[in-house]
Amino acid sequence: MSHELVAYLGVMDAGKSTLALQYHHSLGGQGVVYTSMDRGGEGVVSSRIGLAHEAREVKPGFDIYDDLAALRPPYVIVDEVQFLEAPKQINHLADAVDGLGLDVYAFGLKTDFLGRLFPASQRLIELADRVEELPVRVNCWCGERGTHNARVRDGVMVFSGDLVEVGDMDSYTVLCRRHHRAGLA
Repeated sequence: MSHELVAYLGVMDAGKSTLALQYHHSLGGQGVVYTSMDRGGEGVVSSRIGLAHEAREVKPGFDIYDDLAALRPPYVIVDEVQFLEAPKQINHLADAVDGLGLDVYAFGLKTDFLGRLFPASQRLIELADRVEELPVRVNCWCGERGTHNARVRDGVMVFSGDLVEVGDMDSYTVLCRRHHRAGLA
């Protein structure tokens, strides 16, 4: 039986955490769920629609492969995959598919607020057997499909600051490529 590493990537508000929890439920609820820096706190996958589930927190230096080799779950769900250590922890996911015969489903943001691939998302795209766009369409303020995450302050798009600001959803919006490139939030 062939196993695979599947990446589900997209923009904010596209339902990645909800879809991750739905997969976990649909696959029987017996797999391992990992997350990193979820807005709901350490060791939890939470969605904006109110769903939440306990998860194993992945911090820098955590060896996902060794953890999975000890646990031997039927499948693996990873939410907030963009925050994993690249390339190391993404390589662990591919190694779990190839070496342990596990299916791994990884959910996360494709790009940061500057429109650049997160390093972990880039490595995931390089290694994944399949890369899927998150199925929920998020629109830019102009009505076009939203393709980029933008950071805003007082309604103005900003281009500096820490790469990661977890939890403050009011400081982000989703824009189409044209408006992201023009800086029009």
